[in-house]
Amino acid sequence: MAEKMVDKVMRIMGDAQHIRNIAICAHIDHGKTTFSDNLLAGAGMMSKDDAGKALKLDFHEDEKERGITIDTAAVSMVHMVDGKEFLVNLLDTPGHVDFGGDVTRAMRAVDGCIVLVCASEGIMPQTETVLRQALRERVKPILFINKVDRLIKELQLTPEQMQERFVNIITNVNRLIEHIAPEEFKQKFKVNVVDGSVSFGSAFHNWGLNVPFMKIKNISLKDVIDAYKSGDDALIKSLAQKTPIHEAVLTMVVKHLPDPHQAQAYRIPKLWHGEMESEEGKALVACDPNGSLFFVITKIVIDPQAGEISAGRLFSGTMKKGMDVYLNRGKMASRVQQVFVYNGAKREIVDNVPSGNIIGIAGVKSFAGETITSTPTEPFEPIQHIFDPVITKAVEAKNPADLPKLIEVLKQVNKEDPAIHIDINDETGEILMHGMGELHLEVIENRIRKEKGVDIKTSPPIVVYRETITKPGQEAMGKSPNKHNHLFFTVEPLEESIFDQIKSGEIPEMRFKKRDLTIRDKFVNAGWETKVADKVKDVFNANVFVDETRGIVHINEIMELVLDMFEDVMKGGPLAKEPCQKMKVSLTDCKLHEDAIHRGPAQMYPAVREGIRGSIMTASPVMLEPKQVLHIEAPVEFMGEISKLVSNKRGQLLEMSQESVLTIVKAKVPVAEMFGWSSELRSATGGRGNSSLVDQVFERTAGELQDKVIRQLKDRKGLTDAMLGV
Repeated sequence: MAEKMVDKVMRIMGDAQHIRNIAICAHIDHGKTTFSDNLLAGAGMMSKDDAGKALKLDFHEDEKERGITIDTAAVSMVHMVDGKEFLVNLLDTPGHVDFGGDVTRAMRAVDGCIVLVCASEGIMPQTETVLRQALRERVKPILFINKVDRLIKELQLTPEQMQERFVNIITNVNRLIEHIAPEEFKQKFKVNVVDGSVSFGSAFHNWGLNVPFMKIKNISLKDVIDAYKSGDDALIKSLAQKTPIHEAVLTMVVKHLPDPHQAQAYRIPKLWHGEMESEEGKALVACDPNGSLFFVITKIVIDPQAGEISAGRLFSGTMKKGMDVYLNRGKMASRVQQVFVYNGAKREIVDNVPSGNIIGIAGVKSFAGETITSTPTEPFEPIQHIFDPVITKAVEAKNPADLPKLIEVLKQVNKEDPAIHIDINDETGEILMHGMGELHLEVIENRIRKEKGVDIKTSPPIVVYRETITKPGQEAMGKSPNKHNHLFFTVEPLEESIFDQIKSGEIPEMRFKKRDLTIRDKFVNAGWETKVADKVKDVFNANVFVDETRGIVHINEIMELVLDMFEDVMKGGPLAKEPCQKMKVSLTDCKLHEDAIHRGPAQMYPAVREGIRGSIMTASPVMLEPKQVLHIEAPVEFMGEISKLVSNKRGQLLEMSQESVLTIVKAKVPVAEMFGWSSELRSATGGRGNSSLVDQVFERTAGELQDKVIRQLKDRKGLTDAMLGV
């Protein structure tokens, strides 16, 4: 009887050298899920005839209806390469920018990624974004150029022109890698057509090639072109038999992507800020199955039968059924009830799994980004998303009796997709749902109604602004309600270079309990004095807190309370309770009561809030509005219509170029004006224009709009100056 896939997986799981943890990532509609189908078919997990059509890894109904991937799907499969069996743990990630949070979280779990690029469209904005997400987590990329059949059938290119197109794509990918990758990986991570780290083919027609493979199979680009030009379907099918896509790609994966041992040696020092020479540090770097347990959750799925399933990467130790574990960010103990390996939509229950694998566990209630260990320790750095949620809707239950159920469902939604932020205002009862874009919120709304069974009403979209300061503020004092504690704060704008390093992940967002010399050096290189850089206590939402006090006896006892309230003020500033960014907050002095009972949370929280807000109000605070940088493509004749549309939306044209019959426009448009953008762009271009997000920035709100925006925000939130403490 044939051996079951789960038995094969279990057999190889203990041999880290024969494991590859990989993700497939690309711009939307470049063919990731079709491509994944072929790999599943190659492993015997689905029919070869269905591959490319069944879209096996799109599980949700809304994914099938919309024809896009919304959730990352996981599958473990075994492939034979050069007579040896390899376990490939594969994650198929979404391509639409609104679901980019799933890509970021998937990158924490994998060591390598296959970047798919459409041969005719080339490098698109989201290709650059997924590469940025991968390289930030030190995930090594390889390249697959998909939809080569379009070059032959639609564009009718010669072999020379096709090669030129390939070289252009490869050069652009390598240029991005050189631009984005950390210094030591700029050359190591580049792709190369000669060594086989670049393949090309057609996922829809199930064939794939790379240079080493062409030599082995004795096939050339000309043979491929002839097969398509003949118009004979049998000849095209014979390509899939002669050069099956999974063989070319998986040989490339095994030869060019690292196993967990190799990858963790250079990934762990970036992702974990504990002591590398400790037992835990050594176990993590070595991916030791007998070492300390370290499991990082990257995705949570709520299963109606099994409850909360936490999927993620096991970096060291062995995960066993019934094991007692500790949640380091949640600061609580828990127990693992079941352990799973992934098999497409199915999960297979197993007793234990050694390190280096992507697995699921049940019984633990947590969130994505949590580090699960046996005993309390230093967690992995938080998973940081490239784009922030910028669109918000107010949500309410149609039937008031459903309110408790709605709150429970929203907590589930937030767990399943941490890029959705849920705010519940205890004073007004208003529930806000923040997302990446209109489509993101629309999908979540539909799932709440259809899958979770709660009928909801939502408001028109609301834009999330930011608050910042434009000059150093005066020192302000915060006084505790009992008048026994006085804290003094100053705020000043954060340097651009430090802000950029926080946004790129070079400086992690976390509380620093001990001196970290590498982090200190980054602040010093940006122009800070060493003694100030040494006293950084917290980096939160692109704001930095520095303790500049000297010789205060009880300072360590109150520091956690001070940081709690620093983070609270940064979540909602004094202008209109919008999040703050780009601020350096310094505690300059404090006078504390001798007795600990007089400096508890009830005394410290108001003092810290009053002091920080007081200084902010003297630092010329301003509102920042979110703007999206868009890449717009449309036929040349619509150039005038596009520029008119952009200017009508308070937008700014950044670049305009022409490629054959297409106009390519780069424009910056305020998010507040973006509602209905897709349909307006389609009607302005006769349905032939499309746009994609390149970047997201926050820029100062125009003077005449600022007061209006603040007034609208206060009215919506029911805020008074007294409530804001100003």
